[in-house]
Amino acid sequence: MSGGVDSAVAAARAVDAGLDVVGVHLALSTGPGGAGGAAGGRGRHGCCTPEDARDARRAADALGIPFYVWDLAERFAAEVVDDFVAEYAAGRTPNPCLRCNERIKFAAVLDRALALGFDAVVTGHHARLAGGVLRRSADPAKDQSYVLAVLRPEQLAHAMFPLGDSTKAEVRAEAARRGLAVATKPDSHDICFIADGDTRAFLAGRLGERPGDIVDAETGEVVGGHDGSFGFTVGQRRGLRIGRPAADGRPRYVLDIAPVGNTITVGPGELLAVTEVVGVRPVWTAGAPPAERFDCVVQLRAHGLVSPAAVEVGVGGVVARLREPQRGVAAGQAIVLYAGDVVLGSATIEGTGR
Repeated sequence: MSGGVDSAVAAARAVDAGLDVVGVHLALSTGPGGAGGAAGGRGRHGCCTPEDARDARRAADALGIPFYVWDLAERFAAEVVDDFVAEYAAGRTPNPCLRCNERIKFAAVLDRALALGFDAVVTGHHARLAGGVLRRSADPAKDQSYVLAVLRPEQLAHAMFPLGDSTKAEVRAEAARRGLAVATKPDSHDICFIADGDTRAFLAGRLGERPGDIVDAETGEVVGGHDGSFGFTVGQRRGLRIGRPAADGRPRYVLDIAPVGNTITVGPGELLAVTEVVGVRPVWTAGAPPAERFDCVVQLRAHGLVSPAAVEVGVGGVVARLREPQRGVAAGQAIVLYAGDVVLGSATIEGTGR
């Protein structure tokens, strides 16, 4: 129970189903300022604040279920926060929600729950699960199947997502009918361990400033400078600090991040377009790939970048040839494969091609 409306209603539905339900809130802070060392408490964005813990406890009390706080701060810092920093340092763009689901909620939490004799972990994710098959949510705008696609079949066998057939509006209305105080609580959109939402400043505090050049892909000229390659992601347009307009007057985007040379390469938007995506460390959520070669739909970011593709499965990875070129595909993100609304599996994006 995160302290939000989704997990509160998920718990309520589990109670209604006649299950023996215990509410658990995860303490993920490594100190008074949260997992990233930023100030917690009222006014902080994200999740997992002391205020969230209080909201979760109040919801559990309203439902009449036991409530516990599990301290997973050290594991969260090592498995999610440190991984986040290391990925940016290597020139990749990670998704910490994927790592949290993979290594915390459905690894550390699930392992402890099973050891205590529970059958499943119930969460407020917007996704459908039936017969071990993970599907998109009934609410496309809130679908979270992308960040759950790192889960293996044996983990899904001990998971429940009661909200998958409901829209977010229906969930809020139900919370209000039940008298839950979180019915109108805003959703969290920030990275939970970066209190003020300033990812660049957070990374600079961990990695230190490393000035380098910004280079134009077409001319090879140095057109600006930066304080650290970790402060950029492929497809980024704003905050480039380019010293002068491009000769053609068009905006420039980040095309490549080279942490070894500490160089950021920029260029026109059309150079962002890719038609091939290479993924490594695949996880077959549905149990196994449907074939060595198959057609499906791939999603390349948590929100958007969806394209039909022809996928080839190799040793330790996949190659997806997109039917429609996509821009802003970043290494470190996940490529998630769908057959209709069914999640087939996922892999970590390692590279792209034109």
